[in-house]
Amino acid sequence: MAHDQSGKSSGWWRVFHDKFVVEERFMSVDVRRNLYRVGVGLMVIGAVLFTFILISVLQHDGISVVDEPVRSGLVALRGEPATTIMIVLAIVFGPIGLPIIILVVTVAWGLLARHAWRPIVLASAMLTGVILAQIIGRTVGRQRPPVDLMLFGADSTFSFPSGHVLGACDFLLVTTFLVFSRRKNPTAAVVGFVLAGVGIFFAAVSRLYLGYHWTTDALASLSLSFVILGAVILLDTWRTARIPGEGVTGKLSRQETGTE
Repeated sequence: MAHDQSGKSSGWWRVFHDKFVVEERFMSVDVRRNLYRVGVGLMVIGAVLFTFILISVLQHDGISVVDEPVRSGLVALRGEPATTIMIVLAIVFGPIGLPIIILVVTVAWGLLARHAWRPIVLASAMLTGVILAQIIGRTVGRQRPPVDLMLFGADSTFSFPSGHVLGACDFLLVTTFLVFSRRKNPTAAVVGFVLAGVGIFFAAVSRLYLGYHWTTDALASLSLSFVILGAVILLDTWRTARIPGEGVTGKLSRQETGTE
């Protein structure tokens, strides 16, 4: 009986280990090094851009001078069916639609995939974005555009950064990376990121068009998403990227290193 119990325990651990602990992909040293560089670069670029935008917003100068002209221009362009399309986009990337999409994607992905690492990373990235948006929003305390110009109900919460845009950026960029990082097809990856960029653009425009955010709110969200995407690339590369001959610890075998 003890042997049977031990066997059952070992089998359960093996299933858990294979599903949640181990996911490895093999690549050259140069490719892995480049992934680390891209991850660090995105984090640095995102942090610098966000800092620049934040200072501009707090001092009411710099890039924030575009906020009012862009808002006025979009208000002048309002009309049907553009308003209907923008409302649909706001719902899809909003606090109800996007969490449902993320829940369905992560649960289905986790159940169907051999490894659950990537859906867990996606869910963690999305949660990180929500926490950052809440902390920064309450700290900065920026007011939204005038309520009488909002087309989909009044919103008195803080404006900077845009939670809708940050959620759209994180979901589209992180998902694109996690999917195409496992496929050796650079063209498909480029197409995927281009489509993600198109989705982000329309998600941002919808928030500006409907009167809920300033341009710098959306740009700040994009810069924060660069930081999150960079962190995801670094974490995923460290956890899964292996050089042929390496084990899960990232160490080369004795045979590979010539120490046998």
